[in-house]
Amino acid sequence: MRRVIITGGAGFIGSHLCDRLLQRGLHVICLDNLLTGSADNIAHLLSNPRFSFRHYDVSEYLYVEGGVDGILHFASPASPVDYAQMPIHTLKVGTLGTHKALGLAKAKGARFLLASTSEVYGDPDVHPQPEDYWGHVNPVGPRGVYDEAKRAAETFVMAYHNAHGLDTRIARIFNTFGPRMRRNDGRAVPAFITQALTGEPIAVFGDGSQTRSLCYIDDLIDGLERLLFSDHHLPVNLGNPGELTVMELAELIRRLAGSSSPIELRPLPVDDPRRRCPDISTARRVLGWEPRISLEDGLARTISWWTEGGPHARIPGVQSSARPGVGTAAGAPGSQEE
Repeated sequence: MRRVIITGGAGFIGSHLCDRLLQRGLHVICLDNLLTGSADNIAHLLSNPRFSFRHYDVSEYLYVEGGVDGILHFASPASPVDYAQMPIHTLKVGTLGTHKALGLAKAKGARFLLASTSEVYGDPDVHPQPEDYWGHVNPVGPRGVYDEAKRAAETFVMAYHNAHGLDTRIARIFNTFGPRMRRNDGRAVPAFITQALTGEPIAVFGDGSQTRSLCYIDDLIDGLERLLFSDHHLPVNLGNPGELTVMELAELIRRLAGSSSPIELRPLPVDDPRRRCPDISTARRVLGWEPRISLEDGLARTISWWTEGGPHARIPGVQSSARPGVGTAAGAPGSQEE
């Protein structure tokens, strides 16, 4: 494999994937309409002769000249705030965008990797969630535009695999965090960090007893790379099986940030999953993969990026050295999650 396309390559996960595949020696074409991605995420790559960026809406049209060995489809809004503001675009990029990306892969004879999501499991009745669980999704709820688009995307991928013999991969990505997340994307980690660092109340939805499983970005990228270069075409969960409550997460971030922000309870959003935890038996068996960066270490690195990163990363008014504990490994690395 020499030349790959990454749709959504200027996004949080996509930009880290660009980094990794360039380090591997590949030529990377990043396609992104910058609706939720950021040019800041790939600015450091623009001088690399093996990297190119193209402003592109893959739900409208997709063509790249020349040979292509792999297409990695990561284009999609990926947070509840995004779904609420851009429901039609979310639905279109997951369905029409996936169809167009698969069509290009077929035309080029390229391997195809879909960034699917743990949201295909909905508010699960099975816990932890294995790949053979079919899910519990509300198709007419506010999250349905994302959940059902990703479920349809998986169906598209398997149809192209079965009907056309396309070489495909499906990654079901569980909650992932780390540098380059958007502060205002509505997800718990960036929201809690921003609130803790600015002294604002940390807003916990519901009573905080709902659970999440959080994987640091470096671990996820390692899993995606292994999946891309494996020969496994069925869905694979990629996430951290270390489960904690949202309240525990808020308290941990407050401690790591050295913050005195109070914790305030807010009404639980519609269809918010009660529990989320991956069964990663398949990833362990097929890919030899499991997370290695502890939650505390990953959170400390993420807080450091917010306080010491570039201008696009810093939170206005927060000094880089103002918070104790930031930038240090708060826990030894070890097996501990859109």
